[in-house]
Amino acid sequence: MTRLARVPCTIVTGFLGAGKTTLIRHVLENAGGRKLAVIVNEFGDVGIDGEILKGCGIESCPEENIVELSNGCLCCTVADDFVPALDAILARPGVDHILIETSGLALPKPLVQAFHWPAIKSRVTVDGVVAVVDGPALAEGRVADDLDALAAQRAADETLDHDDPVEEVFEDQIACADLVVIAKSDLLDAAGAEAAAARVAQALPRAVSVVRAAGGKVDPAVLLGLGVGTEDEIEGRKTHHDDELDHDHDDFDSFVVAVPEIADPAELTARVERAAAHAGVLRVKGFASVSGKPMRLLVQGVGTRVSHQFDRPWGAQETRRGALVVIGLKGFDRAAVEGTLLALDTAA
Repeated sequence: MTRLARVPCTIVTGFLGAGKTTLIRHVLENAGGRKLAVIVNEFGDVGIDGEILKGCGIESCPEENIVELSNGCLCCTVADDFVPALDAILARPGVDHILIETSGLALPKPLVQAFHWPAIKSRVTVDGVVAVVDGPALAEGRVADDLDALAAQRAADETLDHDDPVEEVFEDQIACADLVVIAKSDLLDAAGAEAAAARVAQALPRAVSVVRAAGGKVDPAVLLGLGVGTEDEIEGRKTHHDDELDHDHDDFDSFVVAVPEIADPAELTARVERAAAHAGVLRVKGFASVSGKPMRLLVQGVGTRVSHQFDRPWGAQETRRGALVVIGLKGFDRAAVEGTLLALDTAA
């Protein structure tokens, strides 16, 4: 079977909160006639990103074409999760392109290497690897929004033998990229945009296109159809983890908080901001029902930077429910965070 007969796959990688889901949602809403499928690699047993994408409700990517994997980082569970997920998607007729959203902790290289597996190599190819980076964080000299959480993450992992694992994961993602998207560019002034671009350029080992995005809005024609066949080049893309047979993410934990219907989106946003300030919390995201409003409220927090917007109407047969997922370092104070989100803490 020739490469032209294989279904192209775009791998979207990037650290927690960089803007991967927002970018993919924009692609789904502007598919230009393509029939798309998505594999979403959540962290833990939660499905918030999948829910956000399924909320698009568009013909180009029906709900059954969105597959959620929550048993661990894709680059660690290729055989158990990724190959069966591809099998399920490829069994559906007419899929033109597959988008794969990795978890924020994933290393792209092992996933790309999996495309050589006999079970799938004749059916799919890596159209390209897209690395999404947090522009405002990079402008301030960080790879993600919460520097204290990153420092705690490094200190918590006794198995690491290098000084700055999060920096190295960031650099590995850039090293494997065929395209880099500097997200949240609307939050950057000219000096910040220049600093973010310089940090990306410093990490790039070769000439790769870099584009800026606000609200995840990048023309799908820029992202899809790169035609790289990255699996054929990946061995030549050197990363910090080339000598490691495996890696793990046992220092992270997550849980979901069911949120009762709210009256004021700003008040919920304030609660999320306070929850994100707890030691060890890396990310809070999810959705809520607002009394008297027909639309679902989407909430996304990276560090203490929180945004909210109404993303879609509630379905006629759908239960109006709210849920927030909290992702943090192993051992963070779950009870305190949950109390803050539910306004049960004394500070609320």
